[in-house]
Amino acid sequence: MKEKYQLTTAEIKQQLGLKEFTQGISSQEAATRLQRDGQNALEVKPTPKWKIFLRQFNNIVIYILLVATLLTIMIGHYTDAVVILAVVILNSLIGYFQETSAANALAKIKEMMAQHATVYRDGKRQDIDASDLVVGDVVFLEAGDNVPADLRIVSADNLRIEESALTGETNSVIKTDEALTDDKIPLADRVNMAYSSTSVTSGSGLGVVVATGEHTEIGKISQEVAHIKPKKTRLTREIDRVGTIVSYITIIGSVIIFIIGFFLQIYSLPALALAVVAMLVGSIPEGLPATTSVILAFGVSKMAKRYKTIIKSMPAVETLGSVDVIATDKTGTLTKNEMTAIELWSGDQHYTVTGTGYAPQGQLMQDGHQVEVDDQLKLLLEAGFQANDTVLSEEDGRWVINGEPTDGAFLTLYHKLLGAKYQSAYEPQDLLPFDSDYRYIAELTRNTENNQQVIFIKGSPDKLFEMAAKDDPAFDIQKWTKRVNDWSVAGKRVIALGFRVVEGENLMEIEHDHLYQGIHLLGLAALQDAPREEVIAALKTMNNAGVAVKMITGDDPQTARAIGQQLGLAPGEIHAITGAQWDRLPAEEQAKAAQDNQVFARTTPQNKLEIIDALQRGQLVTAMVGDGVNDAPALKQADIGIAMGIKGTDVAKDAADMVLGDDNFATMATVIEEGRRIYDNIKKSILFLLPTSFAEGLVVAFSILTAQQVPLQPVQLLWINLVAAITIQFAFVFEKAAPGLMNRPPRPVSSKLMNRHDLIQMGYVSALMAIFALVAYDWFTGHDASVINATTMMINVIVISKLFYFFSIRTTGNGLKQIKTITGRAWAVIGIMLAFQLILTYTPFMQEAFHVTGISLVEWLAVIVFSCLIMLVAEADKWIRFRKENENGAN
Repeated sequence: MKEKYQLTTAEIKQQLGLKEFTQGISSQEAATRLQRDGQNALEVKPTPKWKIFLRQFNNIVIYILLVATLLTIMIGHYTDAVVILAVVILNSLIGYFQETSAANALAKIKEMMAQHATVYRDGKRQDIDASDLVVGDVVFLEAGDNVPADLRIVSADNLRIEESALTGETNSVIKTDEALTDDKIPLADRVNMAYSSTSVTSGSGLGVVVATGEHTEIGKISQEVAHIKPKKTRLTREIDRVGTIVSYITIIGSVIIFIIGFFLQIYSLPALALAVVAMLVGSIPEGLPATTSVILAFGVSKMAKRYKTIIKSMPAVETLGSVDVIATDKTGTLTKNEMTAIELWSGDQHYTVTGTGYAPQGQLMQDGHQVEVDDQLKLLLEAGFQANDTVLSEEDGRWVINGEPTDGAFLTLYHKLLGAKYQSAYEPQDLLPFDSDYRYIAELTRNTENNQQVIFIKGSPDKLFEMAAKDDPAFDIQKWTKRVNDWSVAGKRVIALGFRVVEGENLMEIEHDHLYQGIHLLGLAALQDAPREEVIAALKTMNNAGVAVKMITGDDPQTARAIGQQLGLAPGEIHAITGAQWDRLPAEEQAKAAQDNQVFARTTPQNKLEIIDALQRGQLVTAMVGDGVNDAPALKQADIGIAMGIKGTDVAKDAADMVLGDDNFATMATVIEEGRRIYDNIKKSILFLLPTSFAEGLVVAFSILTAQQVPLQPVQLLWINLVAAITIQFAFVFEKAAPGLMNRPPRPVSSKLMNRHDLIQMGYVSALMAIFALVAYDWFTGHDASVINATTMMINVIVISKLFYFFSIRTTGNGLKQIKTITGRAWAVIGIMLAFQLILTYTPFMQEAFHVTGISLVEWLAVIVFSCLIMLVAEADKWIRFRKENENGAN
């Protein structure tokens, strides 16, 4: 069956039951089709916020804490119950606000649908709600309209439609009503189709509705976005895994201890229950989600302030650090999306032009030296300036165009080389607009100095060469064609320029026949969407860091490959594949092609999604950078989606996890480094937090098994786990990046958060903390200290031990020597923790709430001595380990 773009206008009439396009369908038939097919609208069903909040409780750590809350209420320890429940609610609120902070991309897509449409029904032209459009409706389009549904164009009068949000192409597309014979034509090349959410920039035309609602191209994108389920980041999965394993170990250990205590009748049942609750609360790392969130939140804040980068999902910060591949759009991301004339052939003189973008700043160069504009070149500049229907202006210190990028490049070139205040001697009289059938634009002008009429023309080289040959039989078409080919191979867009002096008549308007009589060719201009200078440096940094960058574009593969080479997309040769070639590959070959190619040209939105999926199937953590509606599914599918803040559509921003506020792709290298730093610090904080939780559980378990009074109560354990531990952990927020961080490759997908040595270290540190705390407790009770006094000592031994352990774990080198590298803000955090500990120990209301008492200076010295031992053992372990590694390396 033929695609709609392959049908002739007669076939369209027959297939959709139309007699005449200006007659349209009847109102009765429209109502029948509306009933059958449904409204031309997209359904958006957001998740209720109450459901989002409730699912934050679907976590094994939360389950354990809720059980602990229930048990403490049953045995009458209401203060403990309130504190534990507060921890549960705090963790749930953190998760809730993270999940609801991301906006709904589907809602934004729905907003892009046109609200009204002008149609022919019952032979009358009328305005209706766009949602009431049906297949077969004939829609009238004119400049300024948003296309309300997918249309097959059946009549076009210089109709141009801007489709960049859907296809990625920057230039408006000239539309025609002619049938296209080829099959599998890319979306961007279907010149007889108009798609919902695109906009008419000039001209007018008629289009027959061939798809509405979810069946339109934007509707398909909406469905793809809806079907892609949110994914947990690697860090979130790893932390969940750690929390689950620790929770299971804690539950099993608590059940075993309870059974032993129950059968040995060591305690009364309420006392045993309280002891087991203490073990549960002590062993569960309640502070893990909060600590991780705080470190991520500081990273998010830093990126927003320093790098103008908005992170919508906090775990996405860390995902940046583990990224293996960045797939990115070209236009406006790697390039400026500002066409620039960079080389000129004026007659047989070759010039280069400095400066990029639309700012009229640059110089004319020849053989490396600045030169002046001669009369021949001035005429070429006039041709580019006059044969033009675009406006260049300065807004808020930035040069912008209203019109086509190609035309904008010639306006900039004119003012760049002739001066911003230069006044042309030529007055415009009549414009022949660009037409896809003729592929040129021409302007009839009058020279005010000699009253002579001149036609300036600018367009496709092959068209102008044909005209030049009619004017001059000796015209060397081979020489000029070679110049065009040389530039085209280098990825440059080539435009030819010419003029014709009107002899013996006074024209009122210009026609195509005037040009086909012959023109004088002035020369050629090579245009390029200039690569961003900062991107070239960033790509070099990414290559050093082992991060591959893939360019996905709607451009011609030859052009895209050349730009990739200029950018330094990869260290070696740039390999390219087209969307059509990709479609013919089986799934297993697509996975290989996704890794082997750096450039993906002439792609569809579906191709982008498939490329991301193929990279992920290859076990690669993948980021997607985009700005259009067509990028939304890939942005959501990627491990981290990144949208442009200035030129990006609302749909792209809402589907993404991160927004580059200044559209600067080079920021990616900086945020990748920041992501790696954050991951390192989160790992350190987890390795720092868990030994304390294990130590507390061991203290309680040992006390139960030896039939001794449990020295720590649940509320005291929560103080250690939340207030003291998390306060110190905040210091990890300010840890600087390790040297050489961007010279190491991304960590493999198969890597675990904790390696074998990390587990061994956690084991001996938790055991030592428990042993030193119990020894301190027994020593003090053996020297006639009260139980409450000894308990206070034990709490402070565990807390201060954590402080000394922090000095060791924050660096792989000598912890004592590296203390000088601790930042001032980290010292401030440590000071706050010590202040909290003093408040706990000496403030009456805290003493009563937490069952502690004041201790003497001698007792504080004992606390410090016991606590120092932890750091000394950890430092000795590092020294032995690195010595062995150096010996093995030497061998």
